[in-house]
Amino acid sequence: MESATKTGDLVRGPAIEGGAAEGAAAPLGQAALSPPSRRPLAELARDYLALTKPRIISLLLATTVATMFVADPSGPGLITIFCTMLGGYLAAGGAGAINHYLERDRDARMARTCARPLVTGRIEPMHGLVFGIALGVLSIVELAVAVNVAAAALALAGLLGYVFVYTLWLKPLTPQNIVIGGAAGAVPPLVGWAAATGGLTLDALYPFAIVFLWTPPHFWALSLLVKDDYDRAGIPMLPVARGDLVTRREILVYAIALVALTVAPFLTGLFGPLYLAAALVLGAGFIGLATALLVRPSAAAAVRLHLASLAYLTLLFGAMAADRVI
Repeated sequence: MESATKTGDLVRGPAIEGGAAEGAAAPLGQAALSPPSRRPLAELARDYLALTKPRIISLLLATTVATMFVADPSGPGLITIFCTMLGGYLAAGGAGAINHYLERDRDARMARTCARPLVTGRIEPMHGLVFGIALGVLSIVELAVAVNVAAAALALAGLLGYVFVYTLWLKPLTPQNIVIGGAAGAVPPLVGWAAATGGLTLDALYPFAIVFLWTPPHFWALSLLVKDDYDRAGIPMLPVARGDLVTRREILVYAIALVALTVAPFLTGLFGPLYLAAALVLGAGFIGLATALLVRPSAAAAVRLHLASLAYLTLLFGAMAADRVI
């Protein structure tokens, strides 16, 4: 899910790893002009906020809250929703901050991430790590106390999966990193389901699997645009390891698999006609854009697919919730 935050940066200049501080980008490896201790508090706070990758989290929280209404159509209490969102933000934000720490050396070699706070020295790397760990611990405590233990355990699994399985293990090892590691980004719907009901059922696997299959085409559409950065950093993303054509083919394959999967919960009776109509219309658009990227490849086509994928997931989960509540 990490690339969900990159759209705005891509418009200003290619970005996929997200979380770069707002403002003018610094040259590769450039240090901050003034030590963090001398900086205005508001600037320092903005940099710490950037470590949490807030634009990524907005999409994660949307899938979390929508799934809460899928699990409990009568509507979870407002306090439960708020506490779940708070815990989810803290968990994902902690994972993001730890990711900034672990990838700071690679980030310094990539144009799209060289302006991150830990790279430029605006925040001391160890401070960023401690901040991320603190957020993660606070999230688990908050969810366990204010929501339930199941939601806390799932949030912890998502955090650890993102940090250890994806960032440390899979990302530098295999071009399938985002496929396998994408499971961490699919955990928020499970957190929402557990928060609303106290546990999980087989039906909870549908929103999880939808995000899981959505992640590769969403991410690969942008990675086509910034593959040179990954190549320079030695990260074997799919366009670097297998080439653009294979990547575009895989995007279409995953888009078709995703749309096929979205029909399944209607067939099992979890959702009704409202959801099915939305899934088919949105899915046709998604497959159409993936097909266009394959047969008429261009940077503009990749950007369109990426932007559409954000809207696709948001609207699809909104349709899930609406169908169950109505």
